[in-house]
Amino acid sequence: MTNALRIAATGMAAQQTRVDTIANNIANMSTTAYAPRRAAFADLMYRQELTPGAVSSRTGTLVPGGIQIGLGVRTAAVTADRVQGTLTSTGADLDVAIEGRGFFDVELPSGEIAYTRDGRFSLDPQGTLVNTDGFPVSGGITVPEDARGVSITNDGEVYALFSDGTGGQLIGTLGLTVFANEKGLEALGGNLFRETEASGAPGGGVAGVEGAGFMRQGYLEDSGVDVVSEIAELIEAQRGYELNSKVLTAADEMYAAATRIK
Repeated sequence: MTNALRIAATGMAAQQTRVDTIANNIANMSTTAYAPRRAAFADLMYRQELTPGAVSSRTGTLVPGGIQIGLGVRTAAVTADRVQGTLTSTGADLDVAIEGRGFFDVELPSGEIAYTRDGRFSLDPQGTLVNTDGFPVSGGITVPEDARGVSITNDGEVYALFSDGTGGQLIGTLGLTVFANEKGLEALGGNLFRETEASGAPGGGVAGVEGAGFMRQGYLEDSGVDVVSEIAELIEAQRGYELNSKVLTAADEMYAAATRIK
């Protein structure tokens, strides 16, 4: 009965983690290029009261199944589900979506490089291309003051357009970085990620090369959250939590009954 209390408690904790993950997904249903998270679970250790294959008699017969008492569940991982979000047209020159794999490089104030799929770029007072937090995009792309617009090709070349009608001036290239294991990236918030040992070293650097996707100027990638699916999972997680709480109540009542026996 004591084990049942502990097992039910681990089940409630697991379902709470699942609900927290779903809540975060729903909260980010409108976040640009958000990758929904999924909680994965694994069973805990087992108490081996009779090991499968043990000798069960003097004649040497073997136990086919044994007696293994599970001790609950634990959260194994909460990882990002890297699905391609729908590309929505914005018409803005500095909005860029990634179609396929890859991340934009952003330089943090510490000098460290972070990675993002959020292509809502703008210009700082010096005309440097920056993200929504004002961090410069790697490559130091600066748009001249007299430029009337910007053109970005599918492979990331950035051209400044001028009012005299002359051809665009190449002012830089937007690179795309790919990782062997994108789920291994560390989320920093603000749609930014950091390289880890699990993600592997950054590769690529050029759109359309080494598995990297292409860029679409004037588009943004929508959140990958499927609200209908999230609500269905929320209901299932709620039911799981309620069932574990019933086990907890039943085990507590059984324990109370046992202590009253004289």
